[in-house]
Amino acid sequence: MLDDTEIHPLFHGAPSTTEFKKLRKRLVRDVREAIDQYGMVRRDTDKTPRWLVCLSGGKDSYTLLAILHELKWRGLLPVEILACNLDQGQPGFPATVLPAFLEKMGVPHRIEYQDTYSIVVDKVPAGRTFCALCSRLRRGNLYRIAREEGCDAVVLGHHRDDILETFFMNLFHGGRLATMPPKLVNEEGDLFVYRPLAHVAETDCEKFAKAMAYPIIPCDLCGSQDGLQRQQVKQILDQWERNSPGRRQVMFRSLMNARPSHLLDPKLFDFMGLTTNPKDPKSLSDQSESQG
Repeated sequence: MLDDTEIHPLFHGAPSTTEFKKLRKRLVRDVREAIDQYGMVRRDTDKTPRWLVCLSGGKDSYTLLAILHELKWRGLLPVEILACNLDQGQPGFPATVLPAFLEKMGVPHRIEYQDTYSIVVDKVPAGRTFCALCSRLRRGNLYRIAREEGCDAVVLGHHRDDILETFFMNLFHGGRLATMPPKLVNEEGDLFVYRPLAHVAETDCEKFAKAMAYPIIPCDLCGSQDGLQRQQVKQILDQWERNSPGRRQVMFRSLMNARPSHLLDPKLFDFMGLTTNPKDPKSLSDQSESQG
């Protein structure tokens, strides 16, 4: 159980209200549940795992960093944490905010500057969004940094709502049932990618970061966010949630309750190999009469 002690500088000045304490407990519970459920802490080695925790300066990554440090402080997360911010050269990015914050909080960190923004602007045709190419370049740099720092895993701040939105984007636009997995291995096969916020609602991240007054950096510095398919899907989910509160969580639970035999993918289920199990016609007749 959590107490009233401010156990880490990241929680300095935490509100003492009952509402915030409940929020904090819920975040710790949800993150710990995801870490345990998806086996994010390796048990097959004597080496202490080292995580590269990616920090963008948004509400989600601040929440991720704080809750991971809380779990570590309490002895519930036996890993080394290295925070990392990749400054991609977006116009107006406040380059001093995160270094100053991490220094003040006493969080081990690495700040990396790579001007991928100029590459994206040069390669992406006018009128198209930057996100796909920007994401690939960012991920490649994070993998490189993780290797240089001797990290086993790259840890990202995607939450439950990101996972749901990605599922519906793939459904509506990609023609497949897929989303962001909470745990995967990169294409090179040498790094894990973890999403410990997989069970956390976006609204909880927003409430937590706001209550802690973390220095939020806006996510639309590149100016390519308007009109994205993700925003359209988000609006649909928001409307569903307003019409039927709790629907997001119900839909999210369905992602953990897949039934391949009740879908249509022959690669996941052997429809061709299905056989019947004929019974004695007399016994079927008796059964029918007994149910009549």
